[in-house]
Amino acid sequence: MWRTLFSGDYYWFGIIYLITVLFIIVLIVQQKGDPLKTITWSLVLLLIPIVGIILYFYFGQNYRRQKIFNRKGLSDMERMRDFSHLQIQELPEKSFLKNPKIKSKQHIITLLINNSKSLLSERNQLQIFTAGKEAFEHILKDIASARHHIHLEYYIIEDDNIGRKVRDLLIQKAREGVEVRVIYDDVGSWQLSRKYIDPLIEAGVEIYPFLPVRFPYLTNKINYRNHRKIVVVDGVIAHVGGMNIADRYIDGVEGIGQWKDMQLRIEGEAVHSLQVIFLTDWYFVSNQALNDDKYFPPPQVNDVHLVQIITSGPDSDWASIMQAYFAAIATATDHIYIATPYFIPNESILTALKTAALGGVDVKIMLPYQSDSRLVYWSTLSFVGELLEAGVQIYFYHAGFNHAKLMLVDGIFASIGTANMDIRSFDQNFEVNAILYDEEITQYLESQFLTDIEDCYTYTLDQWNNRPWWLNFRESFARLMSPLF
Repeated sequence: MWRTLFSGDYYWFGIIYLITVLFIIVLIVQQKGDPLKTITWSLVLLLIPIVGIILYFYFGQNYRRQKIFNRKGLSDMERMRDFSHLQIQELPEKSFLKNPKIKSKQHIITLLINNSKSLLSERNQLQIFTAGKEAFEHILKDIASARHHIHLEYYIIEDDNIGRKVRDLLIQKAREGVEVRVIYDDVGSWQLSRKYIDPLIEAGVEIYPFLPVRFPYLTNKINYRNHRKIVVVDGVIAHVGGMNIADRYIDGVEGIGQWKDMQLRIEGEAVHSLQVIFLTDWYFVSNQALNDDKYFPPPQVNDVHLVQIITSGPDSDWASIMQAYFAAIATATDHIYIATPYFIPNESILTALKTAALGGVDVKIMLPYQSDSRLVYWSTLSFVGELLEAGVQIYFYHAGFNHAKLMLVDGIFASIGTANMDIRSFDQNFEVNAILYDEEITQYLESQFLTDIEDCYTYTLDQWNNRPWWLNFRESFARLMSPLF
């Protein structure tokens, strides 16, 4: 095609196009981003004329430093900023640091206060669900109990059985006079029709899409999606985790099996952090600043469970969740257990995992045996060989599809949330995780993880070394192309 562009009537067009491509490549290099991403986009632009530049404008632009939206004007964020400075000062005096295991993770607590103003909450009551049926029973029960407000934020809402149950209950609560607000991602929920949305609006529910994708704005929005899943009821109960509102989280998917995921129900101080996240995103989609104290009632919980709610996204100054993962891996002393449905780590995380394993840390990674994305799955497999060589143990879960995003470290640190261990979650999506510093809960999750290993195939280095060459080539090519999907 390049020869065609520089021939006959297309000569000057070819010159202009080449200058444009070179200019874009210079911009990509100046962003000082992931070297693999830089090389991949440069090759796409040079080797696939016309199509390459279209793909770049749709999927390749980096808006992190431009800030997709400004959160500095929100008083709630200012309040959290003030509290974070105070918490940094008070942290060394906290009694929970007398626990040597928690003390060993103090630097992670400090890191997350500094990089994302993530306040550490002490008084929380927690419930963990690994089955969609049980999780949604509690979500529906909590929504039904609402007296003042209901806030929902989801990447995917589907017009199926559970989706209609949630919708009908929201309509009922809105008619009772409860304030109901819903944010859905416009790409994740692209199949959501007016037939589903209009009855909500007619009942008084306020519902907005996050970064709606419409021409001509496609190029700067399709790549940055709101992957968060949050429910807040009356400012006293919250749910966060990996489950979207879709039947497959309850019934599974034909050909893949039952979907296994993880959801956290919280009562207590951490609910306020999730409320701030929702209200910040609400301000972005609706331009309504809701700062009233009525959205932040005093917690009535005496249980002590340390929780830190962390977020990251293209609007963040730092890749907060990736930094949390890196810090937890790099400072682990005994073991690291990871479950993730999509595994495309950046070089920092990959090196940290290999270094930990080589240093004698027990590193176990659980991946799905079957995936809902073939290209992502091939890319994931491309990392397996070098991890096995470093001593990392790899398991493929075969009793369905494990969609949970879980990291467990040293019997005291647990991360549950929406962020996969991949470049998209680290750099491009709006994510939210709950970090728990709790021996009882972490050890319970570790026992569940080790039980799930019984439903896994253990993959060995010998198996990897005896694979046909074309599989390695296919997966290496998918890895090279991974910045594009």
